[in-house]
Formats: sequence, C-alpha cells, structure tokens
Amino acid sequence: MGQHKTVATSLGRAVRDEIDASLAETDADLARRYPGDPGTRQPVHTVYVPADAFTAATIRSWGGRALAALDAHAPDAASLAAVLGIPDELAEPVHERVRAKLEHEPVEDLRIDFEDGYGPRDDAEEDADAARAAELTAAACQDGTAAPYMGIRMKCMEAAVRDRGIRTLDIFLTGLMDAGGLPAGLVLTLPKVSAPEQVAAMAHLAGEFEKARGLAAGRIGFEIQIETAQAVLGADGTATVARMIDAAQGRATALHYGTYDYSAACGISAAHQSLDHPAADHAKAVMQTAAAGTGVRLSDGSTNVLPVGPTRQVHDAWRLHHRLVRRSLARGYYQGWDMHPGHLPSRYAAVYAFYREGLERAASRLVAYTHRTGGDVLDEPATARALSGYLLRGQDCGAVGAGETARLTGLTRADLEALAGRPKA
Repeated sequence: MGQHKTVATSLGRAVRDEIDASLAETDADLARRYPGDPGTRQPVHTVYVPADAFTAATIRSWGGRALAALDAHAPDAASLAAVLGIPDELAEPVHERVRAKLEHEPVEDLRIDFEDGYGPRDDAEEDADAARAAELTAAACQDGTAAPYMGIRMKCMEAAVRDRGIRTLDIFLTGLMDAGGLPAGLVLTLPKVSAPEQVAAMAHLAGEFEKARGLAAGRIGFEIQIETAQAVLGADGTATVARMIDAAQGRATALHYGTYDYSAACGISAAHQSLDHPAADHAKAVMQTAAAGTGVRLSDGSTNVLPVGPTRQVHDAWRLHHRLVRRSLARGYYQGWDMHPGHLPSRYAAVYAFYREGLERAASRLVAYTHRTGGDVLDEPATARALSGYLLRGQDCGAVGAGETARLTGLTRADLEALAGRPKA
C-alpha cells in the first residue's frame, strides 16, 4: 500500500488543547451523570407483600397459587394461547417456560411493604415486623429460597411518617447486618417522593448507616417511587424527577411508577385509573427521558384488576394484564408490579412471548451488523446495543436459552454484553 498523502490544516494543536481544557469539566460531569447500563439483571416484575403477611413460605405460596390458577384456567399450551392471543408457533415453548418459571422462580423481585399495603400500626408492632422481615430475608438468602431481589418499601419522607420510616429501615438493615451482612440482591424503595430534598435525605441516611456499620461508601442504593404530580413536574416548571436522580448522588437504582396514587393526584376518576392512561404515559415518558443513560432503571406500575373468580372472569383479567405488560415492554418499560399470584401466569406469558417472537429477527440483524453483511435494515451501533440488550434480557428472565442465542448469532454472552455497552464484571 502507498503512503497516505499529507493533508493541510489551518488550526494548530494549541486550539484543540484549548478546547479539550475548556470541556474537561463538562466531560467529567457527563461521565458522572450518565455512566450507562449497570450491567446487572433487571427483574421483570416486583411483587409487593404487606409486612404482616410476609412469611418464609410467601414465595413458594405465590408460585403454588399461580400454578393452580394456570392448571385450572389454562391447563395446556393451546388453551393459554387461545386466551392471550399467543401465536401457535410460540404456544408450546411459552407455556412450557411459564410452568417451569412458576415451579422454580415464581418471584424475581419481592418487596416487603411497610407503606400503603401495611398501613399505620403502633410502634411496637411495626418494630417487631421490621425485625422479623430482616430475620426472614436473611434466612432465605442463606438457604437459597430468596427471590433474586428482595427488600422493603418503607414509609415516605413526609413529615407525618418520616421518623417511623427511618426507624423501620434502620431496624431492617441492622437485622440484616447482625445476621451476616447485606445480601447482594437487597433492594429498598422510597415511596411518595415529592421533592429532590427528600431523595437527598434518603441518600444521607444511607451514608450514615454505612458509616455506622463500616460499610463501603455507596453500598446502599434505593428505588424512587414516582407517584405524586410534583415528582414529575416541579413548581418551577422543571422535570423534578431528573433533579431527584441527581440528588440521590449515585444511589438511585430505579424509578417505579405508582399507577393509582399518581392517577388520583392528577384528578383522574377511579374508573379510568390505569397504567395506559395518557397521564400515565406522560409521566413515564418524562421518567424514561430523565433516566436515559444514567443507569437508573424504569418500572411501570400495576393493574388492580385481579384474576379471581370463575374462568371467564380470570381470562378477562389475564387478557387485560397481558395487554398492559406487552404495551409496557414495547415502550421500553421492562419491569412492572404484580399484585396477586394470579398475575404471574399472564406476566410471564407476555414477557416470554415478547422475547421469543422477536428472537430470530433480532439475532439475524445482529449477525448482519457484526459481520457487516448488510440486510434489509441498516443498523447503527445504537441499534446493535438495543438488539444485544433485548437478547440479554430474554436470557435473564428465562424466555430464551443462552444456547439458542449462541446458535443463532455465534456470539457468547460476553460478546453480547460488550455490544450492549455493559461494563465488564
């Protein structure tokens, strides 16, 4: 090959150095605020259980009740597919995987609830329940029966319940520490946040606990629950949720949309409160934009229509839930809340069909991208990240196997993680 021809420029090195120096602070700020995907598994749902109702058998019970509902109302692949509109070619693999999931890991993320689902109690009772929650969580983590992610939802930082919420969190974390330390899958949820200062207070509280127990700085993260109008749009017209992420000082792990509190705050009548209401879509669009690139995950809310009663009624509730879950997935909300064991079959059926129906198409596009062979879609690096993320999410939840993905793409999980921009472990 011949030598490259020297090209002429007009600006000296000093100009580039000057610009580098002028943007150094901005570069550092962008890197701090937008570190990208944390590279960890995101659960497909969160199950909330009132603290007084939580027992060592709760997860097993939810799985058993969900399987009983599946056997009673959609005992085979054809019947489940007919109820939910799943394509025939996906019916068997989806039904098979739903059953396996309910048998072996029915709950991916469990929150022991000390807020709305628990209500006001006298201090002695809540103290005892917080201590018991820590004991049961620690025992489950030690014997392998815990959900991959577990923790509590404390009371909020509003003045009326602030002290109670702080005390409950302290008792719970102290109990975990005394039982052997904080589990890797610990998740804490701060509800009804209305101002960045409340998030900053939670971050300060976490830091003080770390210092008191000799933990590494930043070990304790928390989710921010978006269920007040002020959490989305502040009095000054700014997007409060973006300021909340900043106020968390790197501790925010997720934003969770609270369907019914937020709907009520916006004046929506009870009959029309739903996670697909236009007001809900607006809130989640703001949340999604604020969280983009920060490493903070996004979770949709729940439906309060329970799959109980006669088969016709269960099927109606499943169809509604299935539609809402698929809608959330298509909009990039990969997690949601489930309020009843009967929601688990429709949750996993929707999730598994979503990842399996697009598996071959996503794989072929990724192969075309990695081999630079072209195809009928011209994908860019950003789309390759999305395609890789899609395949990784499908693996994480059990919708597809790593072997299937490797066969279709020729890529290992490490290859997919690199393409998705996830940090190396």
